[in-house]
Amino acid sequence: MEIGGISFSVGMIVIAAIAFFVLKKVVKMAIRAVIVGLILLIAIVGGISLWMSSEKTPAARPAANSTKPVAR
Repeated sequence: MEIGGISFSVGMIVIAAIAFFVLKKVVKMAIRAVIVGLILLIAIVGGISLWMSSEKTPAARPAANSTKPVAR
């Protein structure tokens, strides 16, 4: 019974080590994907906020007064 418990524990440790080394690269890529997703989300939110704030009608500017005499 003790040998079975020891062999099970060793087997699980081996499986955990293999899973750790295989998933190590996957986790790095997942973290990078999350970072890229956050950057894209910030860009989209910023673009939408700029678009929403630019919908206001700009105030009409008065015509510029000419200081030069008009040649006739």
